[in-house]
Amino acid sequence: MNIIRTLALAASLTFTLCVAGQVRPGESQLSAKPADFPAYPLKASTNGRYLVDQNETPTLLVGDSPHSLFVNLSPHQADAYFANRASYGINAVWVEVLCNTYTAGRADGSTYDGIIPFTTPGDMSTPNPAYFRRVDQMVRLAANHGIQIVMDAFETAGWMSVLEQNGIQKALQYGKFLGNHYKNFNNIIWITGNDFQTWNTSSTDNRLVAAIMRGIASTDPNHLQTTELNYLVSGSLDDPLLVPYTTLAGAYTYYPTYAEVLDQYNAPNFVPVFMEEANYEFEDNTGMDYGDPETLRRQEYWTMLSGATGQLYGNHYTWTFESGWQHNLNTPGIRQLQYMKDFFSARQWWDLVPDQTHTVVIAGYGTFADSGSIHDNDYVTAARVPDGSLVLAFCPTSTTITVNMTQMRGLTNATWFDPSNNTFSG
Repeated sequence: MNIIRTLALAASLTFTLCVAGQVRPGESQLSAKPADFPAYPLKASTNGRYLVDQNETPTLLVGDSPHSLFVNLSPHQADAYFANRASYGINAVWVEVLCNTYTAGRADGSTYDGIIPFTTPGDMSTPNPAYFRRVDQMVRLAANHGIQIVMDAFETAGWMSVLEQNGIQKALQYGKFLGNHYKNFNNIIWITGNDFQTWNTSSTDNRLVAAIMRGIASTDPNHLQTTELNYLVSGSLDDPLLVPYTTLAGAYTYYPTYAEVLDQYNAPNFVPVFMEEANYEFEDNTGMDYGDPETLRRQEYWTMLSGATGQLYGNHYTWTFESGWQHNLNTPGIRQLQYMKDFFSARQWWDLVPDQTHTVVIAGYGTFADSGSIHDNDYVTAARVPDGSLVLAFCPTSTTITVNMTQMRGLTNATWFDPSNNTFSG
């Protein structure tokens, strides 16, 4: 076979090399698609690189971010939303337990029909049973559609002043309450924090968040815990105080996503990493990159070829649930996310190892950047399974790459996949 192969690729294509007879375009290498939902709760694989269900089946995390769902939707509306997302292959959604104006709720944290989260406003030691019955109902509705709730125990950007007023003991008590209350709900992953800008500037704030996580862990050791730290870029493993409770690493970036995913992947104390937040569809929070289909594609495929166990997508209309949200469910962004899930689910994604030293794609891979614009970046991410039966490379721009074919095992087939329209060639 050719030792070195040079290929010219059009913009935004995923290049697939597989050993002959292993995987054909669009075909799963699994014997059958499981008929049932994953056996939640999820946990880390034995090698700590990806998520598996209770049957040890690798589970790709693919989600949306409806932050304000608990307070802005009725149960009927939430059920319809979950049904829509499940139809696109979504199996996770990030929702805030506490939601005020920062995350498109109301100043007092109440639901659309007036239920407040604490019987004594602002006192975290007085959880309102009626409020948490509503949350329970939403979590059960999600479970009916095979969706797990990435449940934000405490939304730090909007509620930090309340947490500071309550102090360590009430923070710990609140965490224990949440863990005990939800320990038997299988479809939960805990996240604590949202735009947690002060984790590295206020030791008080950081200790308060640690107390919540410690409380959850003490009463609910069976659910994964992660965090979201600061924008414009951060990862859960950056905060040493929270690491002892962190069993899933979140990568948060508005820059090219491969850089922060790899940063978390390469940590000496690594756990499975997922992309928890990047640019949302229909938004531009930095002035660098609007959340258009191309931005979303780059974020998604860069992430998956950098060692991630999955990612969360976001949509302006489905995190705020502002007027007209029902007309912005079936968007180009969510369709592309389904293409991504289908593409990787048909392949041995959990065994992919990022080609960080360019032993597979040895030339034409562009420029690695851990900051700056997504649209201006041309970096080619590639990954290989250890036995050489599969190599994937994502080319965000028109380019010519050189592949070292000695990294493949035996006779090799090459295929090109267009993630913008879910088509194969070659």
